[in-house]
Amino acid sequence: MLYKSAPLHDIGKVGIPDNILLKPTKLTKEEVEIMKTHTTIGHDVIESSVRKLGKNSFLTIAAEIALSHQEKWDGSGFPQDLKGEAIPISGRLMALADVYDALTSKRVYKPPLSHTMAVETIKKGNGAHFDPDIVDAFPEIQDRFRNIAREYADFEEERETLDKHTSLEDLTHDSQKFSVRE
Repeated sequence: MLYKSAPLHDIGKVGIPDNILLKPTKLTKEEVEIMKTHTTIGHDVIESSVRKLGKNSFLTIAAEIALSHQEKWDGSGFPQDLKGEAIPISGRLMALADVYDALTSKRVYKPPLSHTMAVETIKKGNGAHFDPDIVDAFPEIQDRFRNIAREYADFEEERETLDKHTSLEDLTHDSQKFSVRE
């Protein structure tokens, strides 16, 4: 179910203006609030299909993921301010995968980060951004994440950067340049 559902997690971004999605600089507070609506837009779009196809469809999980993948373990996420185990497990899993992908992917506002830096960032989010049990399990499968990222990279730069051994402490660039957008 997750395999089919997860790719739809950001479908709500179709409702976000391109001038926000493609902005190469930091988003304003107003733009961040608009970007945050991608979770509810995505949920609503998928839910309309669920109503037509029935609740036994993989789209039920996809709607749950679209709505909950930006929630944070400590309750500081959105859109519902869920905390801990109140966040559906599908959303908790997607949160980690989504952050890994965002960090290791080239974006208009940042270059790709290495696998090592992505792993360090995820570990630093243990108990705050991410479910501690999921972060604890992540080291056992982190090489699979790297292999999948390498296979599906959009740019050669992403493939090359994945294997660099740069750590967060080695990073001398402005930290905002490497932020993950909602």
